Amino acid sequence: QVQLVESGGGLVQPGGSLRLSCAASRSIFSINAMGWYRQAPGKQRELVATITSGGSTNYADSVKGRFTISRANARNTVYLQMNRLKPEDTAVYYCNADITPQYGRRGDYWGQGTQVTVSS
Repeated sequence: QVQLVESGGGLVQPGGSLRLSCAASRSIFSINAMGWYRQAPGKQRELVATITSGGSTNYADSVKGRFTISRANARNTVYLQMNRLKPEDTAVYYCNADITPQYGRRGDYWGQGTQVTVSS
């Protein structure tokens, strides 16, 4: 069964940086688009950034110029480098990937979420 395992969240002061990682494990045939979403308390989940298998990226306006999404296809991993963090970036961050498993149908998969808290 496909799993997405996230790491890298935590507590950081405003202006600081964090790097999130998300690795897809077990029996992957191919991965298409990958991305990061976030959900703050009392708010809907929102897109942060996406990246295609060819490396094309898309960002929410609120993070442009501060966040960078990248991927390592050989390791089935996507990263989110977050710089100049603001308190409003505080949320649970979720990894998402469009995956074709070795056995089974192509589908949309989610990680378990990792908490990012920006506070002094």
